[in-house]
Amino acid sequence: MSVHTILDPLRLAVSVPQAAAILARMRPAAIFTTGGYVAVPTLMAAAPLRIPVVLWDGNVVPGRAVRLTARFAGAIAVAHEATGKALAGAGKPWFVTGTPIRDTAAIGRAEARQRLDLPPDARVMLIFGGSQAVLRFNAAVAEALPRIVERGHVIHVTGDAGYAEALAARERLAPELRSRYRPHPFLRDDMLAALVAADLVVGRAGASTLAEVTALGIPSVIVPYPHAAGHQLANAEILAGAGAARVVADQDFDAEALVAAADLLADEGTLASMSAAAKTFGRPGAADAVAALVLAAAERRPLPDVEAIERISRGLVT
Repeated sequence: MSVHTILDPLRLAVSVPQAAAILARMRPAAIFTTGGYVAVPTLMAAAPLRIPVVLWDGNVVPGRAVRLTARFAGAIAVAHEATGKALAGAGKPWFVTGTPIRDTAAIGRAEARQRLDLPPDARVMLIFGGSQAVLRFNAAVAEALPRIVERGHVIHVTGDAGYAEALAARERLAPELRSRYRPHPFLRDDMLAALVAADLVVGRAGASTLAEVTALGIPSVIVPYPHAAGHQLANAEILAGAGAARVVADQDFDAEALVAAADLLADEGTLASMSAAAKTFGRPGAADAVAALVLAAAERRPLPDVEAIERISRGLVT
């Protein structure tokens, strides 16, 4: 739906009073939004009711919808400094909080490897393409599998459709190598353990994925999803520019690209430097930082200062 459709005067004449009626009935202390055109009527209705609004955006380049809704926010939280600078024109205070993620300290590396039955001293590569276009990842693994398992252990999230073929591919491996390939349709409760256990991640560039990878300091080879309005490429290039990741274009990701990624497992110096660079982006306390802004807004207190939010997001405040 286009911005012109959402902002059609007739639609707003109906949607804003509806939103106002809901807000008047519920009386929220604050509104937290990730932006988007559909949020406009609610945020327009919140203004005369003096309900404070906190906006959060996780992409490097804010979209038109976020730029539009930023003007209604009392405070803006962003995952990247570049995003805050891009939204500074809205004239609202902005804070780099990072992307809220699960507690990455909930499991240690030794426990994670034990849970996944991985040798404590093995080199481990985690491959997952997310829910979108996972077929490209599965095809690359299928062709490269005999070579990449020679370089280390491979945890591969296949999705339901690719799991049977992955099991068949494992059976075609030499018997002594089969235990090195661990396909899973999904990991769900074990995803954090897989991340903590990994020496290298090969995956997409979603905001949450990169937030967890950097919080854990994991080197990565990123294949941005090409149909995400350029957001994933921009997210990936920030890490690549700092030496924390390598970027492979979607159309270039094949078996040879995957083998080249697996070659990193033997390069301890490069892995160490990539890990150190990744950690500079890590914000394991992002959820707490966003919560601090929302609570301050809801309680009508002054917002925390930029330095306080920085410390909270970096996990330096207990």
